[in-house]
Amino acid sequence: MKKQILLISIVVIVFNQSFAQNPVIRNQFSADPSARVFNGRVYLYPSHDIIARSGQGRPGWFCMEDYHVFSSENLTEWTDKGVIVSQNMVNWVDSASYSMWAPDCIEKDGRYYFYFPANNKSVNYNGRKAFSIGVAVSDSPDGPFIPQNEPINGLLGIDPNVFIDKDGKAYLIWAMGKIFIARLKDNMLELASDPQEIKGLPETGLKEGPWLFEKNGIYYLTYPHVHDKIERLEYAMADSPSGPYRYAGVIMDESPLNCWTNHQSLIEYKSQWYLFYHQNAYSPKFDKNRSVCIDSLFFNNDGTIRKVIPTLRGVGVTNASQKIEIDRYSSISKTGVSVEFIDTLNTFKGWKATLHSRDAWIQYNAVDFGEKRVKSVQINALSEKGDILQVRLDNYTGKLISRIKIPGDKKWNIVKAKVTGYLPGIHNLVVLSECGYPVEIDWMQFN
Repeated sequence: MKKQILLISIVVIVFNQSFAQNPVIRNQFSADPSARVFNGRVYLYPSHDIIARSGQGRPGWFCMEDYHVFSSENLTEWTDKGVIVSQNMVNWVDSASYSMWAPDCIEKDGRYYFYFPANNKSVNYNGRKAFSIGVAVSDSPDGPFIPQNEPINGLLGIDPNVFIDKDGKAYLIWAMGKIFIARLKDNMLELASDPQEIKGLPETGLKEGPWLFEKNGIYYLTYPHVHDKIERLEYAMADSPSGPYRYAGVIMDESPLNCWTNHQSLIEYKSQWYLFYHQNAYSPKFDKNRSVCIDSLFFNNDGTIRKVIPTLRGVGVTNASQKIEIDRYSSISKTGVSVEFIDTLNTFKGWKATLHSRDAWIQYNAVDFGEKRVKSVQINALSEKGDILQVRLDNYTGKLISRIKIPGDKKWNIVKAKVTGYLPGIHNLVVLSECGYPVEIDWMQFN
């Protein structure tokens, strides 16, 4: 019985882990990421997109009924802690609205306050149910979170963000066409001041999703903004939380996948800054189903933010003994490589990379080969005519450590080969086609 319980526990832990290639949550849709550092770990509080069906939300629109929380120590392995709040748990929420939009979470005096917007069944605005902002409270960042019986009095809006300044004063920032800010009382449940509009932002175009942080005495207000047709991430700077702000630039351009929305959070973790955002990578034809991504973020000497270019590789170091999804590449040859879904009916199965020509290559950065000698590599591949794949370190002309002969077959095969000339430590990994016959690659793993 003890062995059975241990086995079940191991299976549950493995099933609930996600790895750090983008997107980082790989078994469900996730959006509007609120990332926080609590007790030396990163906690991720996203919204949860699902597909609307008859009687369940509004078809063709955003559909969200609950919130999960994920956590990680290394930004590579993410553990799903499960549902922390759902629309059926909150008294004031219209449980048929599926409107649990972008949340946030903050810690104060050992308690955790989770802020979320949803349609209020008792309040109408312009003939529709209005969005109120509620709070759920917990003694742990994992939950359980207990929702308050009523939303925060005195405001309507979406996308709550909470900021606690160095003097201990707490602020709530939110959106409703424009971006607003108000002080919070010490109980973190009530407003301590009247809402005021944040000035200094672009006058035209939708602005939402505020995220406020402070660095070296500068206050940064970040937000998605429809400058042209879809949202890009911008920021403004000020000398105090409430401003006045001065527009400072673009953090991330409009989505290359044409996702109409974006939503961000920025954190510093282990002396590195990161940008959390979302795209519709798993749902390229329907941008109401989105997925959280992470990339590194850097500041210039004058305090301005360098623009972030979204990557497939994401962040973190991948252990060589894990299955490496090389289709989440860092770079590829100019020609001869394509990436597409393995199964277009179930996109959560991920992608495959295809090398179409001789010397075509694909590179995946930051793989930790450890200090013990790696003896073999296995790869899940398909090639109707067969091919030989070279495995090299650091770059496409780097040290050759294996040649893998892929058999000619119409089905996927897991092929194993020896590793020679092993080099310990962290290296970039490159796979190169030696013969030039098309070969599809799902994953590879070292033993």
